[in-house]
Amino acid sequence: MAQHVETLVIGAGPAGLTTAYTLAKAGRGVTVLEMDSSYVGGISRTVDYKGFKFDIGGHRFFSKSQEIVDLWNEILPDDFIDRPRLSRIYYREKFYAYPLKAFEALANLGVLTAAKCMASFGWAKFRPIAAPTTFHEWVRNQFGEKLFSIFFKTYTEKVWGMSCDEISADWASQRIKGLDLAAAIVDGVKRSLGVKAKTGAKATGEGAPKTLIESFRYPRKGPGMMWEACAAKITALGGEVRLGRKVDGLHYDKLAKIWTVSVSGADGKKEIYTANDVVSSAPIRELMQAVSPTPISVFHAGELMYRDFITVVLIGKPQKELPDNWIYIHDPSVKVGRVQNFRSWSPEMIPDGVSTCLGLEYFCFEGDGLWTSSDEDLVAQAKREIGKIGLMEPADVYDACVVRQHKAYPVYDDAYAEHIKMIRLDLKMHFPGLHLVGRNGMHKYNNQDHAMMTGLLTAENIIAGETLHDVWEVNEDAEYGEAGVSGAREALRSERAVPKKVAA
Repeated sequence: MAQHVETLVIGAGPAGLTTAYTLAKAGRGVTVLEMDSSYVGGISRTVDYKGFKFDIGGHRFFSKSQEIVDLWNEILPDDFIDRPRLSRIYYREKFYAYPLKAFEALANLGVLTAAKCMASFGWAKFRPIAAPTTFHEWVRNQFGEKLFSIFFKTYTEKVWGMSCDEISADWASQRIKGLDLAAAIVDGVKRSLGVKAKTGAKATGEGAPKTLIESFRYPRKGPGMMWEACAAKITALGGEVRLGRKVDGLHYDKLAKIWTVSVSGADGKKEIYTANDVVSSAPIRELMQAVSPTPISVFHAGELMYRDFITVVLIGKPQKELPDNWIYIHDPSVKVGRVQNFRSWSPEMIPDGVSTCLGLEYFCFEGDGLWTSSDEDLVAQAKREIGKIGLMEPADVYDACVVRQHKAYPVYDDAYAEHIKMIRLDLKMHFPGLHLVGRNGMHKYNNQDHAMMTGLLTAENIIAGETLHDVWEVNEDAEYGEAGVSGAREALRSERAVPKKVAA
């Protein structure tokens, strides 16, 4: 017999749980279905291995939206710590502070290379590429060809497994938006001279590009604390969070305006739910293949691509203290893309208080050579590469584990935008009540706070019974992405206050 719920949420990541929490607070019936049998939080979960805790990718708690900051404080009021943001770039056997320190970068690059970088930057500004469409073109216009080749090309191609000429400019404009070379140089000179930001807003990076912030907040035992607390609050408010549930099919009855959702439990048992609204943070490609009647845009969904992710955790004897939260590996001589130092995120991530625990992050496609490698081979490779970089002696590693993450990043290739456009049109016309949220749910490379904002705005739309907010503008429109819900409401009021022009 089918269980009826007002709103069914697929996925217990930041977007799905934020949606459910907002609805539950408003007294609405809500059930969350999560495929993972052990963890909530999605990519923002905290994995526990013999007491050692670590993130899947690293999640800073920083947002320009006051609503999101308030929500974090509401859900997890007593467990945040303030952490310095420290990271470096490893390139050609040298380390660079990131954000860059001008004098250090000059010394590492050499006067001639630095001069070429500035000349290249000047030429790019004098002769920009009109209407850049690729990541390469966009970055070249902003920073010059030489800096692109040194600080963007290798790392970006490691992350995406494709040429920078195949990656859409949308990704660059979204992820590097607000950072310009002049600001970076001024900031870098200040850092070289030891000039600190003023106390107050600037000290935490408010108003600055996220690439330049100096500190952030972090749950003392990892981001999973936030989402475990959120799930508990949803339950306390009368909602449900059910783990180990995989959605097999979603059928929409156009006459009754009801969704019927079939689910397989981890124990093999089948469950049937009916719902007025369905909110999904599942990957669009999988979601659309499960919807019936078959959407016209299912073929577009099938063309969407994802990048997968492996973390190899190396636990070793105490080393000299590393200050970094993470190190970006731009050097092409190793396959690792980034190294996380979990103690620098929070000392409570290390149960014995002394071990060195590093996470080596490898970007791959499901089914390729890296993905299908045995855990033993991946650990052996990670030990070789961490020794080459010089962050830990391979002989000092006494334990290790491997975590694979499916569909960590939605790929922004040259065709993705058209596919998403057709999917959105199809859903709007034929499948009302199906709401897409979050990174994979919207195929948008959102940060955690942006994903939460999509859930918050979607919940407000459901509660109102009408579209108050265009959720797709989050992370693209300043009122939604930075000013938050209040900004979205203000934008809506302004829009409604302007008289519409009547066609002649």
